[in-house]
Amino acid sequence: VQLQASGGGLVQPGGSLRLSCAASRFSLEHRAIGWFRQAPGKERVWVSCISSSGMDGSTYYLDSVKGRFTISRDNAKNTVYLQMFDLKPEDTAVYFCAADRTYGSTCSGGPQFTSWGQGTQVTVSS
Repeated sequence: VQLQASGGGLVQPGGSLRLSCAASRFSLEHRAIGWFRQAPGKERVWVSCISSSGMDGSTYYLDSVKGRFTISRDNAKNTVYLQMFDLKPEDTAVYFCAADRTYGSTCSGGPQFTSWGQGTQVTVSS
């Protein structure tokens, strides 16, 4: 299973970016998908999760991004997005997407993110 994260870049504070997580030869629709980030010198942390479309498709967010980030799916494109608004310098990090390969997996069910993308850099700076 190979995931491809893209959409990162340099943006000013208050700006927006949309990250994409696509998969080849693997359907994301019925799996829980998570976004994580790792800032320089810090550990990787969870940012957001979306449950399997076959379940309730519920979404979850790190407190510090609630109201600014939105996770969503486009099943026809086999892609999960992380729309980020009102970006702050503390959002600067490499962002990774990850999948729980279990069919019907949910964010609330203790997902096991075993498939990872390569990461995309997000830099928020004036």
